[in-house]
Amino acid sequence: MITFKNALIRCKSALGLVTLGLIASAAYAETLVLKSTDFVGISFWLISMALVASTAFFFLERDRVSPKWKTSLTVSGLVTLIAAVHYFYMRGVWLETHESPTQFRYIDWTLTVPLMCIEYYLILKPAGAKGGMLSRLIFGSVVMLVAGYIGEAVVPAQNVLWGIISTLGWAIIIYEIYMGEASKLAASSTSEAVKSGYNVMRWFTLVGWAIYPIGYMMLPGNLLSGMAGNIDLAYNIADAVNKIGFGLVVYSIAKGATASEA
Repeated sequence: MITFKNALIRCKSALGLVTLGLIASAAYAETLVLKSTDFVGISFWLISMALVASTAFFFLERDRVSPKWKTSLTVSGLVTLIAAVHYFYMRGVWLETHESPTQFRYIDWTLTVPLMCIEYYLILKPAGAKGGMLSRLIFGSVVMLVAGYIGEAVVPAQNVLWGIISTLGWAIIIYEIYMGEASKLAASSTSEAVKSGYNVMRWFTLVGWAIYPIGYMMLPGNLLSGMAGNIDLAYNIADAVNKIGFGLVVYSIAKGATASEA
């Protein structure tokens, strides 16, 4: 049986990793001031701490679900942990330059978005999910992220074209979870927790992930370029909603399935 002592050790380990990010970004924080009117900077700070708290929660709760759901909660904790470390750095970049920390953000997304796709595979694995489904989801995420980065950082003059290509990657994911193999597996699942949780997860992917294109369209020359100063605020809100919210849905599935198995 997992004891509270063991759970506490896990929590300390997770927070220890996050602390490395805090130490590494301390050089920024020592000399920079967060102004009360800097809402983007404030959002960086708030979301950083929310991600830290979420990481501790997911790793602690990992020991309170059945063994087959532990990996799902571990992945949720990794998503928020990776994001937290990057947010510490992005906060420093923003406070020092007031420019978008594009490179750090896309590194974060390159690591966390495929992990979120893996969550679909993990919750549907008991229903028969295969590697092909996971490959399609990750392929869509790679297309979405690579095209988005090219349009935002490499050739910004062509950001509309690359934005369209990026949206096609997102569409691959949406098709898979609404009409593809993933949707069929969820419908055939014998677990009500999986069925209901899956529906919420794909709403996050459809609606929550749609916040990112709104931020992208704030780039110069794009449809919402007049709001370019708020692009990081849009991205920050999207990260908080999707990374933490997505993990909480996975947690809800794990708890519900564990209770039904008892």
